[in-house]
Amino acid sequence: MNSYTIDEAGYAINARLITSPNFDARPDHEICLIVIHNISLPPSQYGGNGIIELFTNQLNPAEHPYYAEIYTRKVSSHFLIRRNGELIQFVSCLNRAWHAGVSNWQDRERCNDFSVGIELEGSDFDAFEPTQYQTLKTLITNLCSKYPIQAIVGHSDIAPVRKTDPGPYFDWQRISTQINSLPSTNKT
Repeated sequence: MNSYTIDEAGYAINARLITSPNFDARPDHEICLIVIHNISLPPSQYGGNGIIELFTNQLNPAEHPYYAEIYTRKVSSHFLIRRNGELIQFVSCLNRAWHAGVSNWQDRERCNDFSVGIELEGSDFDAFEPTQYQTLKTLITNLCSKYPIQAIVGHSDIAPVRKTDPGPYFDWQRISTQINSLPSTNKT
């Protein structure tokens, strides 16, 4: 199991780095929130390059009908955990990745300003793989060691009208040790 220690530049050691252009400078806010998402491209299909292509603005709209709807979106996440447990990093934790959209956590809007986004390759319709939880637990532990994380939430917690992820198959109990070790309100 890789350690994924977060270095001073905001990168997880041992993660595969694929740089996304979809980020900007983080405002002067402490990183205090982890947001967990799910994503699959094409929808409910796993293992392809669609997610990477979306986050790097290389999605081919002719490759799949759904891609024609989303290929112009400028989105990213800090991390992606593939079905096999591989960790890919797209944006330094010190920068603001564009993962949460219109969002609110504890009366604070614009969650991208103060959060780290972690995408799990998956959907609302399938269970996640045990190796994804192992990678996620290790990553969360390292993020909490580096930054003053106050809560771990799902995208649905900060954008409940728009989003459902990480979905009903995400097992919060599998990361309960990390959640319970947080200093304040853990999961909303």
